[in-house]
Amino acid sequence: MEEREDPWTAPDKVYHVLFCFSLTILFSLLAGLSPHPFLRRRRLWIAAFLSLSAGAAKEFADHLGFFHSSGASARDAVADAVGVFLALPLSKFMLPRFKTDPDDPVRGIALV
Repeated sequence: MEEREDPWTAPDKVYHVLFCFSLTILFSLLAGLSPHPFLRRRRLWIAAFLSLSAGAAKEFADHLGFFHSSGASARDAVADAVGVFLALPLSKFMLPRFKTDPDDPVRGIALV
């Protein structure tokens, strides 16, 4: 693929970053809400894996011609990874922690 066909400054790179950023936050929140401690403890790994998998699936579909695009691009994959890595610190330090006490009948966000 030539340089001018898929520049780093193309608008679709922003879409890739935002899409994977959003998916990482969403998957991290969903895993954090799980009643299973295994999923809660590994929510960042799970979120990163699922987000990168969605990006890879989109690139594979581009390669097969399912979308009207210029085809699969390594730069799009890099933009996906950037979105995930930007979301991980937010997921780790800024999102609310969820209660992990199995005996607590109320599930929700711990405010303290």
